[in-house]
This record gives sequence, C-alpha cells and structure tokens, in this order.
Amino acid sequence: MVGSPGFDAWQRFILSAKLYWTGPMFRALRETYRHRLSVTPKDMPPGPERVAALLEGEPDAQIFAWMERHLQRFKYSGRHGLVPAHEPERAALTAMLNAPLPEGMLELDPGFEMPRYFQAVDIHQHPGGVWSDELAGVVYERGARSTTPLLSKDLSLHDRFTELVLGMKRPKRLLDMGCGFGKSTKPFYEACRDAQVVGVDIAAPCLKLAAQEAAAAQARNVSFKQRSAAETRLPDGAFDIVTSTMMLHEMPPPVIEDTLREAFRLLEPGGVTVHLDFLPPDDEFLTWLHFGHGRRNNEPYMEPLARMGIAQVMERIGFTDVAIRPFEEMPGAFSRRDSHWRFPWAVVSGTRPPG
Repeated sequence: MVGSPGFDAWQRFILSAKLYWTGPMFRALRETYRHRLSVTPKDMPPGPERVAALLEGEPDAQIFAWMERHLQRFKYSGRHGLVPAHEPERAALTAMLNAPLPEGMLELDPGFEMPRYFQAVDIHQHPGGVWSDELAGVVYERGARSTTPLLSKDLSLHDRFTELVLGMKRPKRLLDMGCGFGKSTKPFYEACRDAQVVGVDIAAPCLKLAAQEAAAAQARNVSFKQRSAAETRLPDGAFDIVTSTMMLHEMPPPVIEDTLREAFRLLEPGGVTVHLDFLPPDDEFLTWLHFGHGRRNNEPYMEPLARMGIAQVMERIGFTDVAIRPFEEMPGAFSRRDSHWRFPWAVVSGTRPPG
C-alpha cells in the first residue's frame, strides 16, 4: 500500500482543511455576499458578474479561492503529494497494470491521438494530466478517494446514479462514455450481469486500471476500449443505454455536441442516454462559485457547458423527453446546500425516438 506516516498525516490534513473550506468558510463567504447584496443598488443586474463585483477585493473571497486552488495542488504535489508518494512503487504498480487480462477485456490503440483540448491543461491540477504517465490512473483513483470532502460517501454517488439509470431502463447493452478508471462502470457491470457493458475512454493509464479492477472482480460482461466519446467507431444502434459521469464538463461545447450526436447514433430506437454532470442552479452566488471552481481547478469547460443550453442541443439532435434534474449525490445533500459548498450535480437525459 502506497503511503507513509508523513504521507498519511499530510493527506488527512488536506482533508480536514477541505472540510473547513466547504463548511465554515463557505458559510462566512455566503454571509458576506448577502450583506453586500443588501446594500447594493437595486438596478444592478443579477448574475455571477454581480457577485464578482460585490466581492471584489473581499478577503473572505480571496482566502476561499486560495484554499480551493492550493489544497488541490498540495494533494498531488510536494513532498507528501500523491504523485511522489507512488514513485517508489512504480515497478510493482506497472507490473500490476500490465498483468494478463481475460481475452477481449481491454483494447488499447497504440496510434491514438490525444485531443488537443485535453492535452492543453492538467485537468483537476493532476500533474501531466491523467494520460501522460503509466501510473496516472492509479494516482487519479487514489486522489478521488483520499481527500474527497465527503470521503465516507464517495462511492455511493456512483451507486446512486446507477440505481437512477436502472430505474429508467434495464439494459441489455450499455455504453459508459468517459469511463476513466472504471469507477462509474463497475456498479453497472455488477448490477447487470446479464447485460454487456462497454467502457470507453481516451486515457490508457485509466483504462488499464479499470480492466484490472474488473478482472479482479471476476467480471465477464464488461470490456474497455480506448476510444473518443465523440467518435467511438462502434456500430450504429449497438446500445440501449449510453451514460457518462463527470465527462461533459471536460469538453469544449463543439465536442460535447459531437458526443451527444454519437450517443444518438449508438442508441437503438427507444434507447436512452443519461449523463451525470455539473449544471449550476438558479442562484447567482452558487453559479459564481461554480464558474470560479472551473478556473481554479483547471476545468475550463465548466462554464461553457453551463452556458451552452444543453437541453436545446439535445432536442436539435433529435432526442425526445429531454430532462435536466438535480441529483442528490448522498443522502441529505439537498438539505446541506446552504450550509456546505457542494458540486451542482445534475442528470441530463433524453430518448432516441422509437421507430
């Protein structure tokens, strides 16, 4: 197990600081905003731009932003960051990632060209991105569970999304776009053992870990392929459900639209597509925080996704029954919205018309 007393202590400190940031610091900043708003001229148009103007130069806002940016940076880098902590285990981890797999479980493309938009920024501040190093998937997986502010509830998010999707339709053939290291795919292949499940992603290090995890679970109904979600090269109408989890906000709007068109092509008539992602609510303060998070956490397409009118795009493509609904990522999350910062989770769904 990767780690040392110093590493464990540092990562626990990061988690504790994040809990303080998402709770007391969030509440203090919101109160400052409300006070400033109460003395603001009534003709100032509402929106995230108004919040930015109200809080410009405000120490609470500056400290909140600094904590968000640098706690994430400290998680990965520095003496006890996730990246250097895994380096001594490189040989053993590389051997694990390259261990033999059941035939057909993993398909990598040696000639795959990483999209330029994905190479342009270290998404989530992950050094080198999640594609450029053999251990990137392992580090990313550890990062996803080591300092999540709601650590004990982390895995339930994917289970809850799976339950929601299966409540809409039980699949025979399901495609999980942007599957990463398989965290979003696993609940599907475990809950639907009679279905064929395919996960596609562009990052080979993540796909290797996803396949090894599936092999360790003795899954036989899942395969992972290195493909772009916008151009999977899979057959028309091959699936009755197409999903993604936290993928759309990592794409520029033209690629999002191409991906939704690809989902439409891949669905059989009557099939459904369901995407779990982030869309801010009708609250200027929370929208301002969300757009700021995109900038501070190296996720430049969060704001464009929120502004592109995704429901209208899906209807233009041909989807019917298009719906956007808030998603409660853990029990009681909705009741905490005024007391703790949280991602604006939302489910976007649509149906390919029958016939």
